[in-house]
Amino acid sequence: MFIFIVILLNIIILFCNFENNLETVLKNINMSRNNFIRKGFQFSTFMEEKKTPFDRLFEIFKELITHTSGDFEEAIEWMKSLDKEYKLTDENYTLDDFINELKERGYIKEEIKPDGKGKTTITAKTERAVRKNALDQIFGKMKKNGLGNHKTKRSGVGDEQTGDFRNFEFGDSIDRLSITESLKNAQVNNGLNDFTLTEKDLVVEDTHHKSQMSTVLMIDISHSMILYGEDRITPAKKVAMALSELITTRYPKDTLDILVFGNDAWTIKVKDLPYLQVGPYHTNTVAGLNLAMDILRRKRNTNKHIFMITDGKPSCLRLPDGRYYKNSNGLDPYITEKCYNMAAYARKLHIPITTFMIAQDPYLQNFVDKFTESNKGKAFYTGLKGLGEMIFHDYENNRKKRMR
Repeated sequence: MFIFIVILLNIIILFCNFENNLETVLKNINMSRNNFIRKGFQFSTFMEEKKTPFDRLFEIFKELITHTSGDFEEAIEWMKSLDKEYKLTDENYTLDDFINELKERGYIKEEIKPDGKGKTTITAKTERAVRKNALDQIFGKMKKNGLGNHKTKRSGVGDEQTGDFRNFEFGDSIDRLSITESLKNAQVNNGLNDFTLTEKDLVVEDTHHKSQMSTVLMIDISHSMILYGEDRITPAKKVAMALSELITTRYPKDTLDILVFGNDAWTIKVKDLPYLQVGPYHTNTVAGLNLAMDILRRKRNTNKHIFMITDGKPSCLRLPDGRYYKNSNGLDPYITEKCYNMAAYARKLHIPITTFMIAQDPYLQNFVDKFTESNKGKAFYTGLKGLGEMIFHDYENNRKKRMR
């Protein structure tokens, strides 16, 4: 009974204040209209944001650190070459000044090797800056979507309104009540002469249910990721760094584990991403999937997902006796069948796999098609451009699935 008294009091207050507020609202509307007509649109000459010499060079430095896998000396050598060709510095601010300022700001440090020689390395502060830079590059141009929590198509407690209404139920917050719709229902159901507001008249604004997610990102580090004169590992690293920064800042309740796979599979920490390199490896997709599912089995979240970035066919398996079975000639049925079985097993565990296939070879796409069908997951056949945006959209959309 108390809840209906509170609602009626709110309605009475609204009606009492309506007449007084109406005149004020109309005045504000007229003033706004007059100001709009008087001001119109204003145009001005584009003024580029002023940056200090350090800020301009630091943007280039962060990009080079990513490409050189965290090698400071190599990054500086590249900067010297670029400076020589494009005149990045002048006599007022040289590369030596830039390096000194990096030290002063805590972006680099000196380390002593076991042989007694000194070496300059980047610090954790630089690693964070590189991840933030990847986030801005990949996700910075994305449109706003949600208020910081993933949404599903299932209605429930959440911040984002669906635009729909439903009947009031026990446990619903009073803040969610739609006064206008409730009053309209009362008038329709009971008439104007004998105005009565009952529980059946009350409606609330529906919202999306908040959900959490556990994600494993698999990155192929086989030798083919740098073959044919195309650097495919750097974009994959950027996506991993951006996704980790996104989850940390926007979805702190979610979890992200990153693993790499070549002949074997192993997890890496977020702070190690800038230093990630390919190796003389084959592609053991089964080992990567096995480790990913083992990680997700220990997570308590209901929503689980695997993202796999790869450009090559599966070409390696580890046999029970510890030996490796390798075959780089075409698609080996023995290896591919193991991949299909792992995909089907992930489906039984309700773990969808989204594959981002960088290569464009038709026979490899056929393999991914069958792999995706076994898991009932998704596959994107994409080049390096737009890879991060596609992962972001799929990461968001995974929350929109109805929970049962």
